[in-house]
Amino acid sequence: MTKRPSVLFICTGNTARSQMAQVLLEHHGQQRFEVQSAGLEPGEVHPLTRQVLTERGFSTDHLYAKGTTPLLGQHFTHVMTVCGRAEHNCPIFPFALRREAWPFEDPAVATGTEEDRLAVFRRVRDQIDAQVRQWVEAQA
Repeated sequence: MTKRPSVLFICTGNTARSQMAQVLLEHHGQQRFEVQSAGLEPGEVHPLTRQVLTERGFSTDHLYAKGTTPLLGQHFTHVMTVCGRAEHNCPIFPFALRREAWPFEDPAVATGTEEDRLAVFRRVRDQIDAQVRQWVEAQA
């Protein structure tokens, strides 16, 4: 049995963008990939992250914020940073075959009303969704 390619998404807090990317690749990749996410300074998964994913029908029960340190010795086929800060401060994953930068706006810093903030989360979710779909197609 061939081992599935492994993908790690990294952002600063592992609260929004990397979590969205993980869920979207789990869905669009149709179990072709082992998918994880982590953060440089992990916090808690943002409630609006969960909301914008569940409104699209995705389960978020398995999501929790985790750090990069325990993953440094693991082998990854792809390491994707989904924010500029993570790209510049990302630790070296010595066993990663490929590393890509997918910088997205941080929805967690959005201001305004709840509806304004939700609109930013939805926009970023949709941008990540488009990137993940394009990437999955390129892997075929």
